[in-house]
Amino acid sequence: MIGMNAPTNVTEDQMRARQQALADLGVPTEALPRHIAIVMDGNGRWAQQRGEPRIYGHHHGAKSVRIVIEQCAKLGIEAVTLYSFSSENWSRPRDEVQALMMLAAEHLESERATLIENNIRFVQIGRREGLPPEVLDGLDGMTAATAHCTGLTLVLALNYGSRNEIVDAVQAIAHQVSAGQITADQIDEQRISDHLGTAGIVDPDLLIRTAGEMRLSNFLLWQISYAELHVTPTLWPDFDVEQLHRAIRDFASRRRRFGGLSTGSSAK
Repeated sequence: MIGMNAPTNVTEDQMRARQQALADLGVPTEALPRHIAIVMDGNGRWAQQRGEPRIYGHHHGAKSVRIVIEQCAKLGIEAVTLYSFSSENWSRPRDEVQALMMLAAEHLESERATLIENNIRFVQIGRREGLPPEVLDGLDGMTAATAHCTGLTLVLALNYGSRNEIVDAVQAIAHQVSAGQITADQIDEQRISDHLGTAGIVDPDLLIRTAGEMRLSNFLLWQISYAELHVTPTLWPDFDVEQLHRAIRDFASRRRRFGGLSTGSSAK
């Protein structure tokens, strides 16, 4: 039995691939995370260790993206959010930023067929202002081409900062109050969530960060309030299916209390 996480409209081949992926993972479907958020760190260090420019690492990191996304789709994970380019990354050297934008545009075009083949819906979060026209075209094209997909939702955090996202949400709600559409008393957690870029997508329950960094880096601060954290020293270009499985097994082994006590737990 595939379980609650399985998307609809899967083919027999996809069903067999999912059963094999679940068997390899060894975690029951009810223990799987519904939404995995990933801070893909270490591309530059990976390249520098090999005497190559930083962009070399980003190119190889893109291969890890495909591996992880395809595996999550097979497992029936509902959503994956990738921290691709933060609002703070504009401060990096200009040539690196330009190369990253070109890489984003290329992959938004080249990966479109792969996402459709795997029944993956694409969503972007982050501000559009400042992104090059070719990247915006790629984002719009990918979003439109995969809108009909019913499996995994791939959320790309591009030109994203969580504080910016929360500010934008608060401003939108303030305009509603000012226009008399709602009252201040009607502002609650759900209304704020509904005005974030991830509206309608279940909050992440597993946050993976590679390269051993122990910080959140302004990523999904509202949404990861109760996410389990998994930090690995592995640099992102070396992150593969086994690394993903290790993180999911780690998640499945934990007791999630959400501020309370598990049934029968002796925790104090």
